[in-house]
Amino acid sequence: MTETTFQVRIPAPLLQYGFDQSAVQHRLVEWLVLSLFTEGHISSGKAARLLNIPRVEFLGLLRSRGIAYINYTPEELDEEFVAVEKLEVELNR
Repeated sequence: MTETTFQVRIPAPLLQYGFDQSAVQHRLVEWLVLSLFTEGHISSGKAARLLNIPRVEFLGLLRSRGIAYINYTPEELDEEFVAVEKLEVELNR
């Protein structure tokens, strides 16, 4: 994935909470992806890929941030049904 560099100014008092450059970058990317998702610009699958985490982990991130996820696209609903079917097969072995 290609990257672009932005210069971001952080108020010095925020550094007292233990943020270093890496932590700030992680938080900003996470915030931007969550914002794009909640505004309906990207799907949960795309959001997970942008954060380089599995979709299930992204759904956990939403839960931990108090963001409800209930708007499945037809493609995401199909993915869920496939996952349930696979799980059912695994459980019945």
